[in-house]
Amino acid sequence: MSDLRELNWYPLVNSSDLPYRHPYRSKLLGHELVIWRADDGFVNVWLDRCLHRGMRLSRGLINGNEIKCQYHGWHYSNRSGGCTYIPAHPIDSPAQTLSCETFKSIEKYGLVWSGISPRGLVPDLSIESGESIVNLRSMFMRAPASDTTSALMEYEFSPKLKFFVQPLDELTSIVHGLVDNSQNSGDVEDILHYHNDQLVKIRTKVEFSALARPVRVNGLANTKTSDPTTKPASPQFSQSSRLKVKVSRKWITATDIVGVELSPIDFESLPTFLPGAHIDLVLPNGLARQYSLTNGPGELGTYRIGIKREPQSSGGSLFIHDVLDEGDVVEISMPRNNFPLRQDSSRTILIAGGIGVTPLLAMSQVLAKQNLHYELHYFAQSHEHLAFGEITATLENNFISHLGLSPMETMQTIRSVLGAHNTSENVYICGPKPMLDGARDIAQSLEWPDNSVHFEYFKNSNVIHSDSSFIVDLARSALSLTVESGQTILQTLRNNGVAVPSSCEQGACGTCLVRVLEGTPDHQDVYLNESERQRGDQILTCVSRALSEKLTLDI
Repeated sequence: MSDLRELNWYPLVNSSDLPYRHPYRSKLLGHELVIWRADDGFVNVWLDRCLHRGMRLSRGLINGNEIKCQYHGWHYSNRSGGCTYIPAHPIDSPAQTLSCETFKSIEKYGLVWSGISPRGLVPDLSIESGESIVNLRSMFMRAPASDTTSALMEYEFSPKLKFFVQPLDELTSIVHGLVDNSQNSGDVEDILHYHNDQLVKIRTKVEFSALARPVRVNGLANTKTSDPTTKPASPQFSQSSRLKVKVSRKWITATDIVGVELSPIDFESLPTFLPGAHIDLVLPNGLARQYSLTNGPGELGTYRIGIKREPQSSGGSLFIHDVLDEGDVVEISMPRNNFPLRQDSSRTILIAGGIGVTPLLAMSQVLAKQNLHYELHYFAQSHEHLAFGEITATLENNFISHLGLSPMETMQTIRSVLGAHNTSENVYICGPKPMLDGARDIAQSLEWPDNSVHFEYFKNSNVIHSDSSFIVDLARSALSLTVESGQTILQTLRNNGVAVPSSCEQGACGTCLVRVLEGTPDHQDVYLNESERQRGDQILTCVSRALSEKLTLDI
């Protein structure tokens, strides 16, 4: 038996006691833990506290790859522990820093192993995991782990019998045991009964001994140490960070569309994201392109994106289709979400045109897991042009394809799909510009309010005018800058050392949006809706300009 003080990996629960969608409450070295198995089989070991009000997540609900706190409904993602949804703020993306404390986990020998700062490997028992292993009933001891370990040393051992002690805190512990029955040396039921009886006798002895003397509690929960050799579960980067990933899979998912799967290199899982999010993909040829994530909730082992071959490509899509290969290493940005999904709608309509289906696939899977009312309408030339069939097949009757329609027929169908607006209904549209423009006009004619119509363009097809010159005053930086003809506000800010986040830099994604305090913007983007344009209190600095001589920005 290993010296407890040197054992970094501890068994927490028998795998058979951890069914899908059932949170399990445990404790290790004073830390209260929630353990739960996601639908992808990954076993999560987290601190058993919601970040909001400290409610136990072990009392929460698991919808597959997320766990939901029962108090105020905060959602947390499989693998990363990142907060994915806050009901009180349905249209806001939770900050990347909102993440539960997670611990590494390994499933081996029919047990789930973890540790506060585990180093090295799970102990090698020189036996094969499988049906030959009989996992004994775990036995709770009202005694310190050191006392339990000493008592177990008196047990009649054989090479086929292994015991491990889980220190709950300084006063209590749990014994986990297993028997190698590969030679069928005994009936499983007899083995379980025999060792259970023996452990009960040991428990009686060790608990009586522990009661006979006082135990000083030192507060093990406050003794956590970091291990520089431990591989982090997920990255904790700033929003501007770049992350190296490997192309683990590339496949044809539809005519002229390839799917690309990206796997982490230095981390066990990728950063948490919300449906509608996109990443910047930095290619080996130096180009950076934005692609939406198609993953469902809690799927952080890899990211999946879809790329359509563009005949007029400037090098991005053609490079991915023709050059990028499995095994290549690329860089990606942290996920950004300028197309957030509300999860409090009475009905959600998703309308996709071609490759515009990618962010809506992520939304569909979240809505499906939540058992919310939604429809995904996918417009494409033919069945061969429908991408990611392995995902749409899981959506069952909520997925409706519309194939080979003319532009007029497409608009007629969208009008029929939308109908009159009812309270708390929302529509999300992503596709080519003519389709989006037409759908937005139809929604307006049917009196859908602007805040219920959400859209994302592939790119900005507007003709951008950049021949004007004007002044921008930066209210918080106390700077007054001149935006020259042929130069954007974003370029002017950067040239003067003012950092503004950006992504597509063509007025489509909304990343470079800033508030306007005074002046009249000349909107040339496709991100803002009509009511937002009329308010004139925000501007996309990458393409838009000024109709007035001066703009005062909240920077």
